[in-house]
Amino acid sequence: MSGVGGAPRPLLSVNNIEVIYDHVILVLKGVSLQVPEGGIVALLGGNGAGKSTTLKAVSGLLRTERGEVTKGNIEFLGEAIHRKDPAEVVRRGIVQVMEGRHVFEHLTVEENLLTGAYTRRNGRALSQDLDLVYRYFPRLRERRQVKAGYVSGGEQQMLAIGRALMARPKLMLLDEPSMGLAPMLVNEIFDIVSRMNREEGVAVLLAEQNAAMALRFAQYGYVMENGRVVLDGDARTIGQNEDIKEFYLGLTGLGQRKSYRDVKHYRRRKRWLS
Repeated sequence: MSGVGGAPRPLLSVNNIEVIYDHVILVLKGVSLQVPEGGIVALLGGNGAGKSTTLKAVSGLLRTERGEVTKGNIEFLGEAIHRKDPAEVVRRGIVQVMEGRHVFEHLTVEENLLTGAYTRRNGRALSQDLDLVYRYFPRLRERRQVKAGYVSGGEQQMLAIGRALMARPKLMLLDEPSMGLAPMLVNEIFDIVSRMNREEGVAVLLAEQNAAMALRFAQYGYVMENGRVVLDGDARTIGQNEDIKEFYLGLTGLGQRKSYRDVKHYRRRKRWLS
């Protein structure tokens, strides 16, 4: 099925959404973005820009934090999902890997992986999928009987991504996967995610503060600040944008962080209407 003007229909389409917490706090202000089937899209911005809230709006986890999409809509394969509960969103093929490497510390690595397949019923397929996860993350195979609370931070991040893969998602939402990890481990994890994208066809929406790393793997990027998308474009163009470099270096000549709105070539992004 095609979209407007015969263009391919996006896998995920976020259309001009607003998000309010506790009925009063406006967090997202007219955010729009798209993820194509089989694509990797980076969602960039500093802490508090609205990246995590955007992912939670897609995955349905906003409601667990007293948040709500009050305007706009979110469509997955052409169907609205912003009113669906998180379990239904998972069944439709979207899985979020939360910031902070959330694992069940009292369960073993393999037991954690199996919890990712709670919507599945085919035992033989589960065994095959475990083998698939272990092929991407051989370190997890070695640690399969170790309680997750006793493995390293990098292994916990691998476990969180592997658990998401067990749900056989069409779209994986990755929230700050590089946070707190050594550069070598970050490279390893991003390489594995890139392989999963190529070999399994899993699309990825990646929220990252590490813009340089994210843009190495993404085809397209959106830059967020203060709950809005302020710039978007293909990854190479964004990566070569001098203002983006200055913003992510983070300091002006006076030693203060600049707002992206203050840099000289800033152009307000045209808001996409639903």
